[in-house]
Amino acid sequence: MRSSDPSSPTRRRPARKLPPGSPRASRGSASGRAGPRSRTGPTAWARAWLGRLVARRIRTRGIDLSRLTFLPENARVLLQRTGTDPVPRLAELRSRGPVHRLDLPLDRTVHLVTGHAETRAVLSDRTAFSNDIRPLLGGGGPASAEDVGGLGFTDPPLHTRLRGLIAPEFTRRRLQRLEPTIEGIVARRLDALATAGPPADLARVVSAAVPLETICGLLGLAAPDQEVLARLGSRRFDATGGAAGAFGAVSDQRRLLFDAVAAQRSAPGPGLIGSIIRAEGEDVSDADLAGLADGILTGGYETTAGMISLGTVVLLREPAWADVVRSGAPDEVERVVEELLRHLSVVQLAFPRFATRDMDLLGTPLRTGDVVLASLSAANRDPAWAGPHPDEVDPARRPVGGHLAFGHGLHRCVGAELARLELRIVLPALFRRFPDLALAVPADRLRYRRFSLVHGVEELPVTF
Repeated sequence: MRSSDPSSPTRRRPARKLPPGSPRASRGSASGRAGPRSRTGPTAWARAWLGRLVARRIRTRGIDLSRLTFLPENARVLLQRTGTDPVPRLAELRSRGPVHRLDLPLDRTVHLVTGHAETRAVLSDRTAFSNDIRPLLGGGGPASAEDVGGLGFTDPPLHTRLRGLIAPEFTRRRLQRLEPTIEGIVARRLDALATAGPPADLARVVSAAVPLETICGLLGLAAPDQEVLARLGSRRFDATGGAAGAFGAVSDQRRLLFDAVAAQRSAPGPGLIGSIIRAEGEDVSDADLAGLADGILTGGYETTAGMISLGTVVLLREPAWADVVRSGAPDEVERVVEELLRHLSVVQLAFPRFATRDMDLLGTPLRTGDVVLASLSAANRDPAWAGPHPDEVDPARRPVGGHLAFGHGLHRCVGAELARLELRIVLPALFRRFPDLALAVPADRLRYRRFSLVHGVEELPVTF
């Protein structure tokens, strides 16, 4: 969920270019800038909604508040890992059946899908499931992408309009123009790694810095903003300390992006934010544009950072595949990258889906409004799809149909090709520059995130 404290909008500006009968894309002032409602995101609404659901369940079930955590024990399997692998409990659930009910302290019934075919079916079904989170927020919810969380929590036609503003910039062909820029960023960060060590923290110096500088440059965000965003990045996905820290990071990041968009309204910069403002003018509000920027940043920074670090960990224990990456042969590097994406699945859950009607899901009855969660990490390790030994790294693996590391269907990650491009550049460069790269601590002493929507390491000390 994203941030905002709902207050009264100033006045509504009709959003042109929307199909008849579609929800408004934004609420803001006549200048196209959002009023107070859109400025801070739905943090207060989300907290209030969660509070109401939990309170009702507490009253009806007698839950001990002193023992209630952000993530109940029986649901931690969704966000836990054993090193780079999903916890064995997830494979056990998958072997018992395709759908499992999760007993959470909420008024909404939550179901978990773990199989590859079943996950693909749920994520591609636009009729039976909705991504629109507004009904859960009460009162019909807000009407802008910034309020409800950008693309991940919207349905067509709003989703179609907003995705259309950014999708052309993220095709494989259009992204080729960024290759020299990314190569330059990688070279500078590897120089910094050499200067910092050995030993040095690869997670901080390289893994986090490369995607952050790349995505901020693409968006047109200034260097001071990048420093703040680096501090907020991992906090928004980390459930270890409870919901307050994650919501706070979301809210802080939203405010920063809203201010950056507002500043470019009068003087559009050279990046994607500025180009959308020049092309769309007041047809796109600051609120919607900030929501899109947040979605691009969220999907393009922390996820790729996790992949660079964890991919390095895997390659260090698989020297044969590290040699393939070091060779730099494009086709071979691409195969290794795709297998690492499948194997690691750093984004553990897809955006939640909400049942649009009473139905039967693979033998499990669903009621209208039930929540369906899809475990991407479980789906990508499903032997029924991946074949024998799905927990091993095998770039020769060629199952029918692609992996689900970027999701599937309408809400597949718009930045998937950018992430692939960065990985195909940084991993070969890293292993060529430091042919004797090694962990500076025993592998069992690496500190992985305990509970996080996006898996990663706290730090990655290496020597060379």
